[in-house]
Amino acid sequence: MSLREKIFSNETVNSGRQPELDLAKAVLIFCLALVHCVIECTPEEQLAHGLPFFFDSVIGGPLGAPMFMFAMGFGMVYTKRHEPGDYVRRGIRIGITGYVLNLCRFLVPFLAGYLLTGDIEKYIKPLPYRVLGNDMLQFAALAMVMIALFVRLHLSNAAMLLICLGMSAVGTFLKGVDAGSPAGNIFLGYLIGTEDSAGAVFSDFPLLNWLIVPVSGYVFGGLLLHVKNKDLFYGILSTAGILVCMAYFPPAIRGGRGMFGEGQNCYYHIATTDVLVSIAAAVGILGIYHVIAPHLPRRVLGCVTEISRNINAVYCIHWVFVMWITNVMFYILRGTQELPVPVTLLLGIGISIVSIAAAHFRSVSGRKR
Repeated sequence: MSLREKIFSNETVNSGRQPELDLAKAVLIFCLALVHCVIECTPEEQLAHGLPFFFDSVIGGPLGAPMFMFAMGFGMVYTKRHEPGDYVRRGIRIGITGYVLNLCRFLVPFLAGYLLTGDIEKYIKPLPYRVLGNDMLQFAALAMVMIALFVRLHLSNAAMLLICLGMSAVGTFLKGVDAGSPAGNIFLGYLIGTEDSAGAVFSDFPLLNWLIVPVSGYVFGGLLLHVKNKDLFYGILSTAGILVCMAYFPPAIRGGRGMFGEGQNCYYHIATTDVLVSIAAAVGILGIYHVIAPHLPRRVLGCVTEISRNINAVYCIHWVFVMWITNVMFYILRGTQELPVPVTLLLGIGISIVSIAAAHFRSVSGRKR
């Protein structure tokens, strides 16, 4: 029997919820409030060292958004509604959610902050980019539409990955483009990495640079449907992913290269090499969670599953708490939103717990209607 025959079946043999994916999403969404609190409450120069660097550039870097994107693509295969039209409708809903979130976490609190302080520089100047710029949910919406197009065209896995690899190469080459106006940078920034002459980021997750991540998750999920020996499957792929990260992360972090370099653009306008390493990290992490998940108590797994189901709600709720607390409440009451690192981490943990609980009660109330 060949290695392929030991791992794969011609039939769908591995459907249903995947505990390693649920665990990855639950851990990620819990950590996001810590990452965002560190970014909002730590002076920029301190983000280059120690725990702030770990949360900002490692967990909030290759172990953060790429895992979210990979899990999204993975989950698209396992959803009950997986026709192209279903993906498009889901993408539109997520895109609308993204703009509503921008109103709640940026427009409303920043206008409130301006009315209370009169600080134009802090609260008014960033608003166009903050409200209209592309963030994770806007990217997710575009990615779902693109994957729907690929599926509608009946492209093979290899064809999808090659197209995305080419897009990544083009995005790497074009990053740092200045369209000449904030509006141009914002809307062109949905596709490529734009920035103005001062180096301000106008595109957090441009489609060309990042699409390969959810598409890789989609391909991975499609393969997993036919995996009859998950231990061997993850043993090979996840070990390879972990070895890639072990070889790449330490010298890149020490040398400040690639996505670990100075400035936000190194990560948000991610280069092809870095995005491939981030995909390897996602596969490696899933293998680790595949080993851990069977040893967790059933009650813990139940909580993990619910958090995973509510990931979009937790994502939105935590962001609203983070921005109102740090940029409005702390800034106005204390004159600064900076906090010591231990206090920042405690704040992040508290926001994570409250956000998960709020999403739980929202879900329960929704089921009772």
